[in-house]
Amino acid sequence: MISLFSALSVKKALDDVLLHAFTKEHAVDVEVTFDPTTILVEKIGEGAEPDVVIAVSGAFAGLASAGAIAPDSRVVLAKSGIGIATAPELDDPDISTVDALRTALTSARSVAYSRSGASGIHFAELLEDLGIAAEVNARATIVEKGFTALAVTDGRADLAVQQISELRFVPQARIVGPLPDGAQHYSELSAALGCSAPPEAADLLRFLSGAEAEAAYRDAGLVTDGASRTRP
Repeated sequence: MISLFSALSVKKALDDVLLHAFTKEHAVDVEVTFDPTTILVEKIGEGAEPDVVIAVSGAFAGLASAGAIAPDSRVVLAKSGIGIATAPELDDPDISTVDALRTALTSARSVAYSRSGASGIHFAELLEDLGIAAEVNARATIVEKGFTALAVTDGRADLAVQQISELRFVPQARIVGPLPDGAQHYSELSAALGCSAPPEAADLLRFLSGAEAEAAYRDAGLVTDGASRTRP
């Protein structure tokens, strides 16, 4: 059994394709914990010792300093951009420019986002930069963790903000599109081995950075550079 801690951004690719394919090829089960990177880091700080970690790249320096991962094993997987989703019965707002986005956000009955995820952290800062934080947050739907698009499918919010790959995990919601230039933020995702990982964990890491995995990331709405990142 391999233990994997993974950011939510790659959950669709892992669940739909990669975990089944790896288990079939290597006959090794993978036990996965999905959470925002901030929560994964907290769990590791509290003593969890995953064999493989997938997280926002910026977290790995701290994990390496804490002796939680093998820094030389880190490999970049993909980038994840932020988008907006709405309910199927609602009209798509114009989010093609920063000014249009500002109007869409302030016009919505409620905007759902997660303050613990990378997208939510950026979005909270974006609201401040746009000068609309108080107005939007006064009626925002804050999701502790998980998929914010669920809030538009159950009627809690008109708009949901999250990584596009995470919005796609809720097929009942309709993705309006990515945040426009000037508001967009891409989170780079990497994977690395835990310091006490068994040999089969290295097989998983190679698989997660190979060509089949890259295709699955693209299908799930992530951005790759078009070439396999498998380490030698």
